[in-house]
Amino acid sequence: MMKQFKSLLFVFPVMVICSCGQNAKKEQTVTADTVQYAKGTFGYDLDFLKKRSRIIVLKSSDGKAQVIVSYKYQAKVFTSTANGNQGRSFGWVNYKAFEAKPDEHMSAYGGEDRLWLGPEGGKFSLFFKPGTKMEFANWHTPFAVDNESWNLISQNDNEVAMNKTTEMVNYANTVLAIKLERNVKILQSADINKMLGTTVGDKVSSVAFSTSNTIINNGNKAWDKTTGAPCLWNLDMFSPSEKTVIVVPYHENATGKVATTDYFGQIPPDRVKYGKGILFFKADGKSRGKLGVPPNRAKTMAGSYDPEHKVLTITLYDVDSKATYLNQEWRTDKPPFVGDAVNAYNDGPLATGGQMGPFYEIESVSPAAFLKPGEKLTHNHSVFHFTGDEAQLNSIALKTLGISLKDIQAAFK
Repeated sequence: MMKQFKSLLFVFPVMVICSCGQNAKKEQTVTADTVQYAKGTFGYDLDFLKKRSRIIVLKSSDGKAQVIVSYKYQAKVFTSTANGNQGRSFGWVNYKAFEAKPDEHMSAYGGEDRLWLGPEGGKFSLFFKPGTKMEFANWHTPFAVDNESWNLISQNDNEVAMNKTTEMVNYANTVLAIKLERNVKILQSADINKMLGTTVGDKVSSVAFSTSNTIINNGNKAWDKTTGAPCLWNLDMFSPSEKTVIVVPYHENATGKVATTDYFGQIPPDRVKYGKGILFFKADGKSRGKLGVPPNRAKTMAGSYDPEHKVLTITLYDVDSKATYLNQEWRTDKPPFVGDAVNAYNDGPLATGGQMGPFYEIESVSPAAFLKPGEKLTHNHSVFHFTGDEAQLNSIALKTLGISLKDIQAAFK
């Protein structure tokens, strides 16, 4: 059992230094005591977040793999590393959001695994007030998963438990009394090998964590197809590179379309491809697009490969091919209980010219939570990062995603 409220507070000052010569490359570093960490390292993000929040750092037995969690920032997993403070920081952190005024639409702090609730759009949307037009001006992320602090229930060196109680009104004007519970656990080497059915070689460094996410009907009325029902939604934000490719395996022998590719306008054909049960999606952060795979097509695993930094990422999650999933599109003219189980997003410039990221996302959602008062639904979602020797990374990719690194990189040549 985890020890209750063990303190892990970090309060020492952080100084930001910038080389500002006319022809100098502008590279920020963070100084903590006598150690400097370059931007992009775990140490940089660790020091940045220490200054702004009571964060919790989960560590592997050897201390090299680390994961940052914050209950103040909606129980997010902000980032992780496989090689200590000097190692690459795998999550995308939106530094400017911490200093900016609160955004009425979304507090985009970043984080390589955040928990949201759906549906985003449709007849039972949680992001639009009843009767409003489904357009960006009226889109607002529910406070409980956007900018409100959560409760810390328990923690130790390997795991943390948090919860949140809230009420929301959906587009059908139904008041939903909700309790959310979220556990985050760092995985040891034996856990990684067992969950993925592979063996991590001695020339590869790894970090992984699992999240258990639970929604409880905290009210006195059932959630059904008349009132509408919410769903749990895990979203993983990662930093892109020029040649990063998202890989989404799918069932070839299932009926119906493989994927919805027009959430934010049709994804150009040179950015999404299909081949032998695998969907490829460019993740360079240069063109905004989102796709989704329905539950009868979706497998329980997706991933990405960044050849520039030699990082293989795997996500593992629950999928129930026979369950009801929610339509999350920003429209009310489609059946609300026919939706996707797995999503991927590539960030890019908006029509106005601005851009939040760049970043890319791999996402999974739970089925609709048709729950009676007191009932609960749990959705599990795990993230694995591997970096190092390409031959050993290739073995992991073949065992998990069913494709070689060479074929992933060839998808868009």
